[in-house]
Amino acid sequence: MVKAKLYKVNGMVQGVGYRYFTIRLGERFGLKGYAKNLYDGSVEVYAYGEEEYLDDLQKGLAKGPAYSRVDSVEVFEAKIYSQYQRFEVEY
Repeated sequence: MVKAKLYKVNGMVQGVGYRYFTIRLGERFGLKGYAKNLYDGSVEVYAYGEEEYLDDLQKGLAKGPAYSRVDSVEVFEAKIYSQYQRFEVEY
């Protein structure tokens, strides 16, 4: 079943390649959406696709890339915005 979720990733997740790590994860799982830095130092990730792959994405987000430190991942249900045709960095 196709679903959409919004994730807010807190910790040391800016300036460590976190958004690009997220893009690679999203592409690996066939998801569409975006990753962007927020002013509070967190990263927002919006993704939609098959529910099982959203769960896999969440596990990857909790680990992060080598130089990051993830303190928490908040998860919210979201609407499907079909304007995203791939996974991308949003500014």
